[in-house]
Amino acid sequence: MAEPEEPQNAPIDSAVVEDLMRQQGEALQALFAPFLPTSSTPAPDPTDMQHWAMSAAKLQKMWLEYGAEQAEPMLARFADPARWPAPWSALTSDWYAALPLSQAETQTKLWEDGLALWTTVLGRYGIGPSAKDKAAEILPRLDRRFADPRWREQPWFALVHQTYLLLAERLTAMAEEVKGLPPERKHQLQFITRVITDALSPANFPITNPVVIERTLESHGENLVKGAEHLLADLRKGQLTHTDPEAFELGRNLAITPGKVVHETALYQLIQYSPTTESVLEIPLLIFPPWINRFYILDLNPKKSFIRWAVEQGLTVFVVSWKSADASMADILWDDYVLAQVEAIDLVRERLKVPQVHAIGYCVAGTTLAATLALMARRGEADKVRSATFFTAQVDFEKAGDLKSFIDDKQIKMLDGMVTDGYIDGRYLAATFNLLRGPDLIWNYVVSNYMLGESYPAFDLLHWNGDTTNLPAKWHKAYLEDLYRDNRLVIADSLQIDGTPINLDLIATPCYIQAGREDHIAPAESVWQLTRHLAGPWRFLLAGSGHIAGVVNPPDSGKYQFWRNDGSPRTLAEFVAGARETKGSWWPDWIDWIRTQDSATVPAKGKRIPGGRGDPVIEDAPGRYVKTR
Repeated sequence: MAEPEEPQNAPIDSAVVEDLMRQQGEALQALFAPFLPTSSTPAPDPTDMQHWAMSAAKLQKMWLEYGAEQAEPMLARFADPARWPAPWSALTSDWYAALPLSQAETQTKLWEDGLALWTTVLGRYGIGPSAKDKAAEILPRLDRRFADPRWREQPWFALVHQTYLLLAERLTAMAEEVKGLPPERKHQLQFITRVITDALSPANFPITNPVVIERTLESHGENLVKGAEHLLADLRKGQLTHTDPEAFELGRNLAITPGKVVHETALYQLIQYSPTTESVLEIPLLIFPPWINRFYILDLNPKKSFIRWAVEQGLTVFVVSWKSADASMADILWDDYVLAQVEAIDLVRERLKVPQVHAIGYCVAGTTLAATLALMARRGEADKVRSATFFTAQVDFEKAGDLKSFIDDKQIKMLDGMVTDGYIDGRYLAATFNLLRGPDLIWNYVVSNYMLGESYPAFDLLHWNGDTTNLPAKWHKAYLEDLYRDNRLVIADSLQIDGTPINLDLIATPCYIQAGREDHIAPAESVWQLTRHLAGPWRFLLAGSGHIAGVVNPPDSGKYQFWRNDGSPRTLAEFVAGARETKGSWWPDWIDWIRTQDSATVPAKGKRIPGGRGDPVIEDAPGRYVKTR
């Protein structure tokens, strides 16, 4: 086979290159000219000099103190390889080799595109050979990270961010065009490309961010002092802070819906909420939230609380509050969570003397609820659940989104280095989920917290997002291997729970399935697949927004919309094509559906009111487990 010919490219005009380099130099000089001494520059103000010196001294003192306190732990960590940080670099080890960056044709094309971009951008500022084309004011590429006008006011910063956007665009295209890789490996390559390009944004570096430069000059460096305080505090606690840590307290302004803890095990507490209506639906509601997060995402505050709203609709509401893993839970497996759901269903039935419950499973607890229903169907106990609702829950993980980028043999092996006393620190999981939306949940806060030194906002949702929970290591590893990697839950009888093979196709319980249109954790197409494995009636609903806001969307907010298709779509694409859009929250649609399952009511008395006469309870909601760190 003949050797491929070298690509023939037009020669690069060295005079153009030299002219562009000269123009860049002029732009740099113009940028820093106000800060450089000249013969006409007045002597610096002694007060300003003192202010700068104090800022520098504060920074030096903070870093010296931090270095001193970290010296011993760092030495211990390096002396014991088992305590080294998780090797995230495994995700990027062969990224460069996978992209054609070293090919001469690629480099030449990038160079030519760069020259064209520089010529265009500088020309719009009256610089260079294309200055006569200054008519258009809009730069070639737009991005909300560079929406501040200071990115466009000076040619240097316009050139910096436009060059970055060009390179990010080209790298993304390269990752999409790579051939010869299996689909999962290609998806991982695309994900890593996005992570790397997001991290390299010029907005993330003080010297290339005009907003940070201006703030530093205005405050004489005080923003950097404040930012260093934030950074060192986060380094000490091992987690990025998104919101004011003192603004919220469970039981005071979060999770304040009145209720009682009526049962407790080593794995969970069962909370029952007090009724607010004289009569209630006979069949109670039992909510299983994910144990990878705190349950109060469904009870943030009275205006956002799904739990409070459900109580106001006349439901007797129970919620499982899972315990954050510790050394005592080292041997917990998925079977234990499934059997805990079965146990909680029986506890509620026995407590209220009812034959059935309505059940909700959110995210991973929804996946587990599907397994629970399959187990109960196989054991002849399916009639204990009148209906099942799934919030953004997956059972088929073939198209599980960006999280699959972390799940191959190499990544799963990394988990062994993260285990402490049989559990995985929730901060690792928080970092992973934040990485899925790096610009919004990482780099935006790096800029505002560390470089601009801004005060933290008081935002309940972000507080919850940072309130991490630990996970049992054996459960976590098996879950990733059996479900995400091997997709065994949708293979009939491939998995067993408590010795019983499970098959999702046996589930005949009426199901309400909610997905988020913009969900990056449980993509709508993945959630849809549950409809392909049900023997009974189901309703699928596509909500606006994502994994959290798509669920936590109270009617009074007037936000978003949802879509229903009451036909017989076979795919999500068919569902969307024939769907009817309704503005606002989907919660009223859900409660109407619940009432169609069984509308019988009973007086709200006796054990419908937790903690009444003759009803010993453990403690007030939200209980101890949700507060355990």
